[in-house]
Amino acid sequence: MAICTSSTIPTSKLYIPPFSWPHRIIHNNSPSLPSLKSGALHFYKGFLIPRPLTRPALQIRNTPSVYASLVDNFSVGDAESSENPPRNEIKTSTWKWRGYSIRYQYSGTSGPALVLIHGFGANSDHWRKNLPVLAESHRVYAIDLIGYGYSDKPDPQKLQVKNFYTFETWASQLNDFCKEIVKDEVFFACNSIGGLVGLQAAVMDPLICKGIILLNISLRMLHIKKQPWYGRPLIKSFQSVLRNTALGKLFFKAVATPDSVRNILCQCYYDTSQVTDELVQIILQPGLDPGAADVFLEFICYSEGPLPEELLPLVKCPLLVGWGDKDPWEPIDLGRAYAEFDCVEEFVVLPNVGHCPQDEAPHLVNPLIKSFVARHVPTPTLQTDY
Repeated sequence: MAICTSSTIPTSKLYIPPFSWPHRIIHNNSPSLPSLKSGALHFYKGFLIPRPLTRPALQIRNTPSVYASLVDNFSVGDAESSENPPRNEIKTSTWKWRGYSIRYQYSGTSGPALVLIHGFGANSDHWRKNLPVLAESHRVYAIDLIGYGYSDKPDPQKLQVKNFYTFETWASQLNDFCKEIVKDEVFFACNSIGGLVGLQAAVMDPLICKGIILLNISLRMLHIKKQPWYGRPLIKSFQSVLRNTALGKLFFKAVATPDSVRNILCQCYYDTSQVTDELVQIILQPGLDPGAADVFLEFICYSEGPLPEELLPLVKCPLLVGWGDKDPWEPIDLGRAYAEFDCVEEFVVLPNVGHCPQDEAPHLVNPLIKSFVARHVPTPTLQTDY
């Protein structure tokens, strides 16, 4: 059972505020997501989905905060260093995967290997506040999943497969990247749909991944299994219209503008001061590349594939789940159920943080990643000759 920790602190990045005594959450029911009542619907990202009927019964008892759990390994200066990151050089390179060009960034020359995996519509630049800090003690890589960022964006309509942009495709890409570029066992740190990619990769090849940090993993509330039976034909019809008519391209054109991107980011970032012009361009610019619209439409119409609760029982490595408690897209009340899976060591509540904690609150996330990796890397023993 995972330990669930939280802390009641202001969202200041100038220092680590004093930590308080948060709550440990223990679920009395089985390790599954809360039951959904068919017929109780609400809008989620523009779609009708079932509304949760009940939440698991909870018992609450005191336990040290996320900061207390880190204090043995990291000082206040570790978190403050996110504000003034060391000048570790970040290099950019490309890798040929199945004939496609894949961009990745890397930094650090020693320590455990760590691969950072972005979410929907993002790219490796979304980890720019983490790479230089984590590279102090790790070999860090951040990859652009195929179809995103500055990796190639093959037209899915021209490929001889039903769906190309799937978690199985990205997991295969990730595992091959670890074998061919990293050439070592790795830890994954993942945000949003990147969490599904990391889980799928760990299930497909358990020998590669030593541990996973999941940050606001996508609940996949638009998955066909989470829709009421009577709503499924309507969703399928709407997806078909988006993919096969001009309406889809018009929809993407309306989304792929600076104002639209900024508005979307301001929805999912609780601290909207972090939605800078730089961030808007990081997300928008690759979305203007040829083929980006086809990738976007392919994935938003992908309502099949694995769910987190289906992959978690199959994962053999340890996990830490971190969750920004102000995420409007992936509600923490639903995410808490993941704490009950055996592979999840700890469920950490990130206070006053939205959907992208690694970018919005790197002063919380960087020490969390360092601490988790340190727990699972054997400490060299000092041998003495007698």
